[in-house]
Amino acid sequence: MVPLHYYLSLSALLFVVGVIGVIVQRNVITIFMSIELMLNAVNLAFVAFARAHQHVDGQIFVFFVMTVAAAEAGVGLAIILALFRNRESVDIDDADILKW
Repeated sequence: MVPLHYYLSLSALLFVVGVIGVIVQRNVITIFMSIELMLNAVNLAFVAFARAHQHVDGQIFVFFVMTVAAAEAGVGLAIILALFRNRESVDIDDADILKW
């Protein structure tokens, strides 16, 4: 059996990589993938805690997070496509078209 702190260490590492990707990158698609990576890191922590405490609450919560992430992916990709069609670029500095 793998100890809980291995899962939590991997989850923390994935979350930090996602945060660094959001802070450093200028490409909207890369930022979007970094946000998804952070969501998956949190899901891993939920599943690890649920397994360690022998409860299914964390796993059920992960299904809800995955549903919201799927909806966010659809809306986010639609916004990225609209940005690319209008500006022909996916650079974050060109996203000022979304402002009023």
